[in-house]
Amino acid sequence: MELYVLIILAIAVFCGFFIQSLVGFAGSMVALPILLFAVKLPDAIAYVSIFYLFSSSYLVYREWRNIDKDTIVRLTLASLIGVVLGIVVLTYSKPSILQTGLGVFILLYVGYVLLGKKELVLSKKANWTFGMMGGFFSGVFSTGGPLYVISVKNTVKEAKTFRATMIGVLALITLIRIPALSISGALNLQHFQMSLVVLPVFILAQFLGIKFFPKINEVQFKRILLCILSLSGLALIF
Repeated sequence: MELYVLIILAIAVFCGFFIQSLVGFAGSMVALPILLFAVKLPDAIAYVSIFYLFSSSYLVYREWRNIDKDTIVRLTLASLIGVVLGIVVLTYSKPSILQTGLGVFILLYVGYVLLGKKELVLSKKANWTFGMMGGFFSGVFSTGGPLYVISVKNTVKEAKTFRATMIGVLALITLIRIPALSISGALNLQHFQMSLVVLPVFILAQFLGIKFFPKINEVQFKRILLCILSLSGLALIF
């Protein structure tokens, strides 16, 4: 059974964190559905959080000068509140209805972007709300990325800056989530031990994602972004 979990973990980590390093988010969206073939939701969240810690440590250092710091500061308090609430829900309830709701919301947003004549513009209050919702779903499912995409996209337009800022936002979430998961008991030493075994797979995924990013232009980046959001929404629903 442990070998099966390791194989699924390796596949999930490679797929998820190749995408994560390529576009700056969606690692958990890709990895989580794969992990659920082998482990329960709290364990899957624990594994994804550990690899986000590994990923964020390197990518924030690499992309620091491209990160929009004002956006990170603006989202900090909202994210902190959201993550804590999300982990409470993860620990003490069965949040499958919320998972489906998030999936439907993401698909509606993609539809709006593709069919809407005007780009969605958020007020300061709405931006704060999206930050808290992103933190909440990051705490419950480790899948708050699409909500942060909507928020960050309102203030950051260039693909390079957007990607770097998303990396910074998710690094912030990871720093909040790891201690909260440990305190709740959802994250333990065995999770770290299993993660270290598949660390070489993670490093390869990071390397390939970083290597391919410069080959993508702005139009392709937007298409990839919407495609990933669509697949993420469907994965959360089904």
